[in-house]
Amino acid sequence: MNGPRVAVVILNWNGERFLREYLPSVVKNTPRKIADVIVADNGSTDSSISVLKKDFPDVRLIEFSENHGFAEGYNLAIGGLADEYKYTVLLNSDVRVDDDWLTPLYDFMESHPKVGAVQPKILSLSDPRKFEYAGAAGGFLDCNGYPYCRGRIFESVEADCGQYDAPLQVDWASGAALMVDTALYIKVGGLDKEFFAHMEEIDLCWRMRLAGRELWAVPQAKVYHLGGGSLPASNPKKTYLNFRNNLLMLYKNLPHEVRGRRLLWRRMLDILAWAKFIATFDMKNASALVRAHRDFARMRLLYPDGSLPEKNGRDLLASRPNILVEYYLKGKRLFSEL
Repeated sequence: MNGPRVAVVILNWNGERFLREYLPSVVKNTPRKIADVIVADNGSTDSSISVLKKDFPDVRLIEFSENHGFAEGYNLAIGGLADEYKYTVLLNSDVRVDDDWLTPLYDFMESHPKVGAVQPKILSLSDPRKFEYAGAAGGFLDCNGYPYCRGRIFESVEADCGQYDAPLQVDWASGAALMVDTALYIKVGGLDKEFFAHMEEIDLCWRMRLAGRELWAVPQAKVYHLGGGSLPASNPKKTYLNFRNNLLMLYKNLPHEVRGRRLLWRRMLDILAWAKFIATFDMKNASALVRAHRDFARMRLLYPDGSLPEKNGRDLLASRPNILVEYYLKGKRLFSEL
């Protein structure tokens, strides 16, 4: 590894518009002494390839002949780069960066060898005064496996007033701008392609923590994420993926001795969510939740017990708060109130 030690990898599929709009900021503000900017194209059928070759000749291009999806696309790209780069940044194509966004992340990982992954402060591109929903200033899981962020709990998104500017160890780091130890990423198996979309980075981060590594949010670096470009929060497909993948994540990563009890409790909570959908005549989302549980029961067979944490493994949710109680019963809307 004699050249740059960081690969900034942007996965693209028919994202010509995003490349034209956001890639220039990445090229301009990424320090080339430590990083190469790389676009891995997932078999695009638009003009992405010609745009990259014509307008971004300094950007390294990896071309796949077909669309492998988000998780497997990144796995193939990072696997092919593993011998060249100590660190890899998974950067969404709809992220704008200002100034030198990468050096604080790089310096932090270089000076903290126990850290396996970091994220910057992630602000909303549409309203830079606020945190971005999916990542904010670092992610956490509650005792039931529900994700929330420093700067965002459920639908309550905070304004950034510098209140979370201190680096902090977190449970998960956002896949919108995720810097990982490349060798660790490969060792724990990368992103799980079975998830398709949603929570795949949380699952990855959980496996990194089970491997004994730390995750940190480093707010001295910041990026601006468009977000919400795939599915709106009320979309039944998003409901389906969120509920199904959360169950899969719990099944995969909880130790055997607590897994059954936790999943039974989650089934009861999900029944309440289903009842709320029914009470509001939201039949599409109610149906999506039922399908999520049905498909979870089928898909968990993809993960034999021998590939999962041992019976007496580390229960990383044991000391976490109950975010449903804190938010809905105690009225706590800010992370600083928890």
